[in-house]
Amino acid sequence: MKKLSQIILLSFLIILSGCSIQPKVSKPKIDPNLPKVKEVRYIPDITKIALEWTPIYSENIKGYYIYRGQKGAKLTRIAKVDTRFSSHYIDKKLKPNTRYYYQITAYTKNAESYPSPKLEARTLPIPESVSFFKAVDHLPKVIKLIWRPHPYLRVDGYIVERADEKDVDWKKIAYVKDRLSAEYIDRGLKDNMTYLYRLRAKTCDGIVSKPSKVVKGNTKPRPSIVKGLEATKNLPKKIVVRWLPNPEPDIEYYKVYRSIFEIGPYIAIAKTKKTQYTDFINKDGVKRYYKVTAVDKDRLESFKQDVPAVGSTLPKPAAPVILEHHFDGRAVTIKWQSPDNRAVEYMVKKKEILGFLKENEYIYKHIKKNSFYDDKLKKGAKYIYRVYAIDKYGIVSRPSEEIVVKVK
Repeated sequence: MKKLSQIILLSFLIILSGCSIQPKVSKPKIDPNLPKVKEVRYIPDITKIALEWTPIYSENIKGYYIYRGQKGAKLTRIAKVDTRFSSHYIDKKLKPNTRYYYQITAYTKNAESYPSPKLEARTLPIPESVSFFKAVDHLPKVIKLIWRPHPYLRVDGYIVERADEKDVDWKKIAYVKDRLSAEYIDRGLKDNMTYLYRLRAKTCDGIVSKPSKVVKGNTKPRPSIVKGLEATKNLPKKIVVRWLPNPEPDIEYYKVYRSIFEIGPYIAIAKTKKTQYTDFINKDGVKRYYKVTAVDKDRLESFKQDVPAVGSTLPKPAAPVILEHHFDGRAVTIKWQSPDNRAVEYMVKKKEILGFLKENEYIYKHIKKNSFYDDKLKKGAKYIYRVYAIDKYGIVSRPSEEIVVKVK
């Protein structure tokens, strides 16, 4: 009666204090008369051990207690199986490749049997990664990884990790699903770069293997910069751009860029398999800036030159310089010379002004001499003469200074 009063008082104090701590349940007493679990078997996994025993069907047996420990440590109760008909238990969240010891007891309402013989079990080690792993490199902006599928049937897929050769900081870049998968293509990489790769296998229950050996892959470099670039400055109405062939054997074509300013922008104007390009420009004395790149079969394009080639069309001949002119009241005589000696012939334009509104223009072509004589004049008229030089390409110079003559 006194003991019952103490229990009631203790319960009342717990309710008043709001304390959530429950009194510790005492361990059942050993009853030597209860049947023992005689044989315990196990099946190991990486983080699990499955226990199996022969059940005891005595009516007073309620179930089984599972005890576990490690070497040198006391076994402690880890689980309760609440039916005598059960004969299996799976111990989870264990450490890989670790030794554990187990014992099982049968329990009744107030007691438990002697423990079964101590069972030694070991979890499986974390699986190694794939045995074969290789990088297929020298591809444009990609590296292909291939491997032999993992033999462990519970592998769910593969974790692909990559690092920069200069800064070995491993990062997960992909998860390749399915144990039988055997390749991964890493895309969007920089040209002429070296990358490091390693592979980990992952099981269906989340166990990740040790990393594979590290493999190295290199992306294909761009073609080298086109050399020997030059542009003409002495051709009429065109500029010819020339360069040396690239040493790479897989060059598909060259790309020609042009700008009207040295600093750009440079706009692509042509593709050619040759090592020269003719830029036709229907203007005289026009300057242009050029850069040329090489493009290989994988569409990798070389960098442009830092310094462009400067070309220009042939400028107009220099305007004739008037040496003297004379009007004797009846005829006009004009003499001149070509300052740059490019003229092969000359042209004279004569404007005739008669009164306020009436004008006529006369053109005299194919003049081979450096002089002009004109006696086809009208009284009361005003004449304006301009001389033009024409070179061997037919390019006409700007006009000379005006010669003005008034006929009384």
